[in-house]
Amino acid sequence: VQLQASGGGLVQSGGALRLSCAASGLAFSNNIMAWFRQAPGKEREFVACINWSDGTTYYADSVKGRFTISRDNAKKTVYLQMNSLKPEDTAVYYCASNGGNSGAPYRRQTYNYWGQGTQVTVSS
Repeated sequence: VQLQASGGGLVQSGGALRLSCAASGLAFSNNIMAWFRQAPGKEREFVACINWSDGTTYYADSVKGRFTISRDNAKKTVYLQMNSLKPEDTAVYYCASNGGNSGAPYRRQTYNYWGQGTQVTVSS
């Protein structure tokens, strides 16, 4: 199983970025794909997730209305469109897959496959 995250970078406050996570080796049925982020000195936190089968999405309150998670079945890729970025969004962003496991979608422990992370820096 491989998850390859990309798309991070430096952007000014109020700007936008789109992250991508290309997945391979997964059985996509019953699969939830998620984005987490980790800022320096902080715990890794849930950002958003999507059910690969039916497209159901779920967001952390801190990003609701600004971020949108989506998927492309043909490309086996999950995206995170981030708009109206704030300095507090600065973090390393990780994509993850639960591999079909059950569990609350906002918990780190639900996910057993992780990408390598991509840095997002928002300047004020």
